[in-house]
Amino acid sequence: DRGYPSYFLIVWDFIKAAREMGISVGPGRGSAAGSAVAYCLRITDIDPIKYNLLFERFLNPDRASLPDIDVDFDDDGRERVLEWVAKKYGHKRVAHICTFGTMAPKMAIKDVARVLKVPLAEADRITRTIDAKANSFKKAFELSPDFKKIKQEEGGEIAKTLDLAEILDGSVRQTGVHACGTIIGRDDLENYVPLMTAKDAKLNVTQFDGKYVESIGLLKMDFLGLRTLSIIKDAVKNVYYSTGVEIDIDKIPLDDEITFELFSEGNTTGVFQFESDGMKKHLKNLKPNRFEDLIAMNALYRPGPMDYIDDFIARKHGKKQIEYLVPEMEEYLAETYGITVYQEQVMLLSRKLANFTRGDSDLLRKAMGKKQINILNKLKPQFQEGCEKNGISVEKSEKIWKDWEAFASYAFNKSHSTCYAYLAYQTGYLKAHYPAQFMAAVMSRNFADISKISIFMDDSKQNGIDVLGPDVNESFNKFTVNAKGQIRFGMEAVKGLGEGTVKTIVDERQKNGPYTDIYNFVERVSLSTLNKRAMEALTLSGAFDSILNGYQREDLFKDINDSGSFIDVLLKYGSKIQSENDSSQVSLFGDAQSNIQIKKPMPSPDNYKWSLLELLNKEKECIGIYLSDHPLSKNRHVIEKNTNVQLV
Repeated sequence: DRGYPSYFLIVWDFIKAAREMGISVGPGRGSAAGSAVAYCLRITDIDPIKYNLLFERFLNPDRASLPDIDVDFDDDGRERVLEWVAKKYGHKRVAHICTFGTMAPKMAIKDVARVLKVPLAEADRITRTIDAKANSFKKAFELSPDFKKIKQEEGGEIAKTLDLAEILDGSVRQTGVHACGTIIGRDDLENYVPLMTAKDAKLNVTQFDGKYVESIGLLKMDFLGLRTLSIIKDAVKNVYYSTGVEIDIDKIPLDDEITFELFSEGNTTGVFQFESDGMKKHLKNLKPNRFEDLIAMNALYRPGPMDYIDDFIARKHGKKQIEYLVPEMEEYLAETYGITVYQEQVMLLSRKLANFTRGDSDLLRKAMGKKQINILNKLKPQFQEGCEKNGISVEKSEKIWKDWEAFASYAFNKSHSTCYAYLAYQTGYLKAHYPAQFMAAVMSRNFADISKISIFMDDSKQNGIDVLGPDVNESFNKFTVNAKGQIRFGMEAVKGLGEGTVKTIVDERQKNGPYTDIYNFVERVSLSTLNKRAMEALTLSGAFDSILNGYQREDLFKDINDSGSFIDVLLKYGSKIQSENDSSQVSLFGDAQSNIQIKKPMPSPDNYKWSLLELLNKEKECIGIYLSDHPLSKNRHVIEKNTNVQLV
């Protein structure tokens, strides 16, 4: 009676299209996972009946707001899905949602000061006194005594600046594009909402933000990109290319002992949502042995409910007795050892204990979560009366209500927790069974953060996996796994090597075989993409080590007569060879012009060598981390003998 079937079918349609295009789709997120309709349509992949997920948490007769199915796609595929949607429904009927950036105190003061020609140093002096948490002038005066003092005591241009800036406080300064919010209309959107274009946005953008777009009856859909889906996809490919094993990640068993052993050991670096140090500590104590434990930990490990984790662990291992205020509560609290963890548990128990309707149970969940006292005051007598009819004393119903009030504001959406625990389990399964392939995928998706790559490399080494440096004969653009199960560094992670250069090196190698030596390399790789900076980066990172044939890295930086460094001369040599090969042609009489013999350059022999520290420092400067060795490696046995902590 709400007219939402078309909404479900539109979502089903673009998810189906995404899967057909080979794009990974998440198992679901948010309350939509509680919908059996969404599960049957494969909009979501989590069985809501098996895990007691509630449709009413998503939609119910008393809920006025529109449905909201957020969908995760792999990072690479999100834009392709949006393009498909725009093509199917028409570019005039699909648009991004705009956002508005408003004037905060610091920005308002600096903008006004610039117009009034107040010196920048003066503007900086004023804004430095404003507390970082102040998002309005009112808050700034409350949190920043020094700022309040300036307002009260200073006159002239400063006073004028502050007066004008305060008038601008909260006004719109700029527009942006919502990260994932998209509108699909049945007619051209210009009939309903003003549109605009925006930089880097392929679609039109609404001039109303999300709240107002919904208020005029247009339906917002969220297309989200999730890196974890890309990691899973890459890891599955790595497994296939390195072992020939094909994995259907959606059909892995959810009771795999090796996977739960990995979680129990806290060996979860790189595992979605379970990789923080605090979470690892709790996992070691909890020793999860069933999927429901992961769902609960995902919900509990956040400010507020975190205080209940120790109690949860103690009850699981029998160190603390599991108690229920009334026996009827066991049906829904047994999986969390008697502790109310999820909003859905509050909803289910209010129905069972007090005969609440489905709509009332969701109203209770929302009121407790947002501490809406007026609504709670109306619902409490109804709850107590319902409990009394079911033979539960007022004393016990009062205790249940108080417990819920204390925890319900922290209680988490089980539908969302289950979906993301499922993704965590999938990543854990891959790490437990195919650690090298999984960690290679994780590192490939963190190219931009070398400090994270360092952590992942260290974790790989602790798990007995060698991480080898870049190599022009074995590396690809991303991190890969070789036949020996070792991770090989991806060349795109080397500073100074662009995507085009790496592609040229790899394509030539795959077409005509491995490079035999450094001369062969510059003879074959197109110099339109290979420049001096790239050659230096390849040298310093160690990517040439396997083809230097007796030379050392430092030899490539030696001067050769007055012609520049060995790298300079190599590039000139390669250019001559390539241009000579290009100019070879068959004459009218069928004779091929022979190549002129070009002499290979040689660095002058000397005894100068880089020290280990010098070589490693240059390597770190190029890659961002020590790779082939570490300055402290010679002292490793002393460090290990005298310390029990490692700083990564």
